[in-house]
Amino acid sequence: MRILFFILTQLFCICAAFAWDPTGPYPFGILTHRSVTLTAEYWNPILTYVGKKANVQLNLRFARTANESTDMATTGQIAFAYTNHLFTPERDKLGFTVIARPNDDGIRGQIVVTMNSPIQSLHELDGQQVAFANPYGFTGYYVPYDALLHLGINPKPVFAGTQEAAIGQLIHNQVVAAGVNSQVMADFAKREQLSYRILYSSNLYNDLCIMVHPKVPPTIVQTVRKAFIEMKDDPEGRAVLEESARLIGSRASGFISANDKDYENYRNFFRTTLVPVK
Repeated sequence: MRILFFILTQLFCICAAFAWDPTGPYPFGILTHRSVTLTAEYWNPILTYVGKKANVQLNLRFARTANESTDMATTGQIAFAYTNHLFTPERDKLGFTVIARPNDDGIRGQIVVTMNSPIQSLHELDGQQVAFANPYGFTGYYVPYDALLHLGINPKPVFAGTQEAAIGQLIHNQVVAAGVNSQVMADFAKREQLSYRILYSSNLYNDLCIMVHPKVPPTIVQTVRKAFIEMKDDPEGRAVLEESARLIGSRASGFISANDKDYENYRNFFRTTLVPVK
């Protein structure tokens, strides 16, 4: 029985370590910021377009929460990933590399309150419940929480699961403030006509990036990367980007070339943060 248990355990570990075929199709993991429905409506047309242009099959994969989506990458279930959760010291060892990023100015970690909130300063958050997306979030958890800890402020973190769920808790007065990704917050506010105040805003970081597992063949990496980068300049691709952007109240920025050096400030952050790294 012990031998059988050992064999089954080893088989599980092997499957968990690498759960897709390098010849395709390729599971494409998305960091969940929004609802399940909105995430699928946004990404499925993009992946269909890129897959057609690159002559590969990209299958959308994501979980209910962002940390569960990240766990799919760490357990070998993802070939490509749109994320910024893989730069912690442990996840960095998985070998995912950056190939592209959104064509925008970047994102910031912010702490926000509703426009009519009585909270006027960060120090008023000490001992108060503050919503964050999840304990893996970079701009939506690590960055704003680290800023508070450096000021000697100790809030009570409440994890909502996704960025928009954290904003929802703030709107419904379940918490006094929320730690957010600046772009997700701005898009949500525009779409839902929400007014809010920013108590803290961090330095600029590059937005989530498209990353690839080291076992994806280089020729596939090149064709997928090329399709993403050229999408904004192709009339068909541009139309897909514009429709997806309309759904979330954003602009159709498309993607540009990127590499690991563009995300070195993420790794530098984790070397000095006061927040326990998970």
